Amino acid sequence: MLMKKALVTGAAGFIGSHVVRELLAEGVEVRALIRPGERTDTLQGLGVEIVEGDVLDVSAVAAAMKGVDTLFHLAAIFSIWLPDWSRIYEVNLQGSRNVLWEAMKTGVGRVVYTSSIAAIGIRPGKAPSDETTPFNQYTLGNHYILTKYLSQQEALGFARNGLDLVVVNPCFPFGENDVGPTPTGQTIVDILKGFHRASFAGGINIVDVRDVARGHVLAAQKGRTGELYILGNKNVTIPEFMALVRKTAGLKQIILPGMPVAALAGFGWLFRWWSDHVSHRTPLTTPPEIRYASQYLFFDTSKARRELGLTPTPIEESLKRSINWFRKHGYTK
Repeated sequence: MLMKKALVTGAAGFIGSHVVRELLAEGVEVRALIRPGERTDTLQGLGVEIVEGDVLDVSAVAAAMKGVDTLFHLAAIFSIWLPDWSRIYEVNLQGSRNVLWEAMKTGVGRVVYTSSIAAIGIRPGKAPSDETTPFNQYTLGNHYILTKYLSQQEALGFARNGLDLVVVNPCFPFGENDVGPTPTGQTIVDILKGFHRASFAGGINIVDVRDVARGHVLAAQKGRTGELYILGNKNVTIPEFMALVRKTAGLKQIILPGMPVAALAGFGWLFRWWSDHVSHRTPLTTPPEIRYASQYLFFDTSKARRELGLTPTPIEESLKRSINWFRKHGYTK
């Protein structure tokens, strides 16, 4: 599909801002939808049309959709803790409905819907999951994961009813401009600062955020309607990831023995109680996060490579750029 003008929701976010850059590199005109009052540091100097609007505001969504032929819907709330969870359901579910209904009404040519590997089931042990693995994370008590799965199912429903929509499922991204930082980026920062030395059971699939952004554009160009595409690269255990970061950063390999999941869960309960009753701020972790992260979140990324032609960047090269960016911008002090 030939794209001329694209709307990117969640454009100021970590992945969203890189999608914007990738689209501009392809010669596509970009309209960036951001929350009212949201910072736009990640979009500075890019020459995009920035419009403010809440995805829960139907009129704002309709105005943003005018005159575009492609939609990249990335706007969503990610949080491991909120004092009131209603907002995450409103934005991730009703907000997505508003955006997709408007895309269908206005006849947008192609929609790329950003889901997550959190919306895909986890196979036992270290067996990698793929796009066909049934979701099986209902009992975690993780509101973010549940909203991503439910919103993904609704998006697929739109595809079955005539909307030309493709779903992408990013794994654990890292890279430059991670101003948050994201959970993966924060882990890298903590390792660089010497805070994160104890490993634990589990694993993740890590990927350069620029490869994730490229995967979005390739999905718009080549993806099959109603299909899921996992955007990832390398499966690593938590100890392997820690060792890889330390090696790339030129640090000594000082990694303490793994902590039992039960002990981590105890800390999670304590941190969450403190946030609920004392600090009213996001805790370091929570029991649902620990239960999810202690699994081997390994994924088969061959479908995106085969059908989209996505060729991921070597992980060591990506990590080096990420580490240099964090150091340059003072995150490791």
